[in-house]
Formats: sequence, structure tokens, C-alpha cells
Amino acid sequence: MISGASGAGKSIFLRAIVDLDENEGEVFLGDIERNQIPAHQWRTLVGFVPAQTGWWADRVGDHFEQTSLAQASSLDELLTGAGMGKEVLDWQVSRLSSGEMQRLGLVRALALEPKALLLDEPTSALDAKTTKLVELLIKQQLSNGVAIIMISHDDVQVKRLANRAYILENGELKKQKLARKRKND
Repeated sequence: MISGASGAGKSIFLRAIVDLDENEGEVFLGDIERNQIPAHQWRTLVGFVPAQTGWWADRVGDHFEQTSLAQASSLDELLTGAGMGKEVLDWQVSRLSSGEMQRLGLVRALALEPKALLLDEPTSALDAKTTKLVELLIKQQLSNGVAIIMISHDDVQVKRLANRAYILENGELKKQKLARKRKND
């Protein structure tokens, strides 16, 4: 989990990892080095969900066309896990709230079954109940072995989800001590 002041470069850091912005340094996913495979192949292994997801077609379902039939049942499960039904695939993108866009952006990334996931404030536009649903999806991915780097400004969320926490200050990642919430708190 990464936190830090607005404008500190957290989003740029994630974009560099996924190879969307020019950068220097080495990035590995297991024993696969980012520079050793084509960028589009890297991005199938490392999914990225920006704070504001991109939409290129009018109908929501058109954004899931690359999901194979084998992944269709998992898409249904992901939509349900995000608090949505299959009917959302027939909706127009223009009718989506910012929170629905965030959840669908996450579902779209998860449907491609990445090995790692970069999440830029995935719950910033969500109410408490929906945040819990999304956090459950994130926890399921972690338990399935998906590596996740997530940006959050919510200190309580960091306590709930993080195995490791960092703060980005002055262009440097600094490890933070995790103060876990006690059950009686």
C-alpha cells in the first residue's frame, strides 16, 4: 500500500511500473523483467486500474469483448462481487456514476486475470458498504496469489488491507510501520 501527499507522484509511479510513461530502472514480476517482453504483453500480466478509468465505447459490455467464454462465468462472479449484475453490461457508459466506473474498471482488469494489479485509489468514489465489497474483491485476489500495489489516502483502509505500507515523499518510497487495528477498537 502506498500513501503520500497529493501530487507526490504516486500515480506516476504506478504508470511507470506498467510502462505507460517513460522511466528508468528495472521492474520484475517474479523472474520476468519488464524490458524483456513487449509492452502489451507486460500489461496483460500487470493490470492497471487508474483513479479515473478510460472508456472508449458507448456500451459497458463493449469494454469486456476481450473476455473469453471461459472467463464469462468469472466475469459474472466479479460483477456480483462488485455489487453489480450482468444487466450493467447493457448500460450506456454515460449513465454510470463515478463509483460505478471505478468498480467496473476493477472488474475489467480482474477479468483479464493479471498476475499483478496496480490500483490507484480504487475506492475513492465509493460509499462505506460498496468499499467493503471492493475490499473483499481485493482480498480474494491477494489470497489467489495476485500481487497488488494499491494507492490509498485512507489510513484506516491501509490498516485493513496492507501487508506492507510505504509513503512516497520527495520522490522516495519510505517503508511505514503498520499499526494494526485491534478487534476491540
